[in-house]
Amino acid sequence: MTLIQPVSETDLPAVAEIYAHYVTESVATFDETPLDVEAWRLKAAAIAEAGLPFLVAKQEDGGVLGFAYCGRYRPKPAYRHTVEDTIYLSPGATGRGLGRLLLGELIARTGETDARQMIAVIADGGDPASLKLHAAFGFAEAGRLKSVGFKHGRWIDTILYQLELP
Repeated sequence: MTLIQPVSETDLPAVAEIYAHYVTESVATFDETPLDVEAWRLKAAAIAEAGLPFLVAKQEDGGVLGFAYCGRYRPKPAYRHTVEDTIYLSPGATGRGLGRLLLGELIARTGETDARQMIAVIADGGDPASLKLHAAFGFAEAGRLKSVGFKHGRWIDTILYQLELP
């Protein structure tokens, strides 16, 4: 059984490890250097201070299988009701429906805040899994930014998906 719960201090090393995989092995994130646990601690604190969810999917034994959170979409005040979602699964935990569990709970919890729009900024790296996941929850394509990222020797587009929250 998988448990979805708020991130804790003890989860942060696993969060950092999962994210580091995507930083070094993929174009799913445009970070080029993995974040250390202290950077994740600061990020988690900022998300909590903003009143937004940061969730982990855990095995019964406590092992972290993935994480998802929302952060403010942009820092300017008029964007205060718009958030951007982030979701990553441990490479060995993909294809089991964990993304659906995490994103569903993230949307539900974010809908209880003052946020009214959720944006997904998805790198178009050739793997459609994130696009399909977001579309399954009613996100609609809102635009494409061409060649805005350069990583692993190639230019990458981002696709913007948007969901109106209840």
